[in-house]
Amino acid sequence: MNDQAAKAEPSVFRKLVERVFPKMGDFFGALANQCSHVARTAGDLVEFMETGDQAIGERIRADEHEADTIKAHNLHELNEAFSTPIDREDLYRAIMHLDEITNYCKTTVNEMNVLGLGTDKHCLEMAMHIKMGTDALAMGFSRLATDPKSAAADADAARKCEHKCEKAYRRAIAELFQGDDYINMFKRREIYRHMSNAADRVAAAGNTLHDIVVKIA
Repeated sequence: MNDQAAKAEPSVFRKLVERVFPKMGDFFGALANQCSHVARTAGDLVEFMETGDQAIGERIRADEHEADTIKAHNLHELNEAFSTPIDREDLYRAIMHLDEITNYCKTTVNEMNVLGLGTDKHCLEMAMHIKMGTDALAMGFSRLATDPKSAAADADAARKCEHKCEKAYRRAIAELFQGDDYINMFKRREIYRHMSNAADRVAAAGNTLHDIVVKIA
């Protein structure tokens, strides 16, 4: 064996250390990547509500399938990890809440298609709040590894976006339940509710982000 090959081959001691103390997974990077994907899907939702373009709806469905793959990978890494830089329960909650945002984006688009509903100003407004919330989450989770204290403000911004979405939801419902077109009322309410649920998961992810910051900052 030449000198270069000898240097490339891990020593017996190093192999032993790596077996006893396995390398910690990059969970900060994994969460940042997952959140970036969620923010992209939320951006697609805004674009869909602006245009009603079914091609964008298909993109959201594809986003959701990709999100499932990302979630499964992150959960597998969590299950296999010897140690984590963040509390395991917080990691699990973050992974699941982020995935649920994408799920509700897809459900919103699917049910609008099934129920034969177009977009309206309320859907667009709520989508914009969801997008701003996911952007705040993406910023916050990306800062955990290098500047966790600053991520607290991002967590707060995400929760504020949920509050704004909830106010938009209430205005939408108040306007919807006027007149006597009851079939449209109940159809449209389902869509508004899915979007409100997506915003709820934004707030839940924001709460988890804040919990992480408190523990590691």
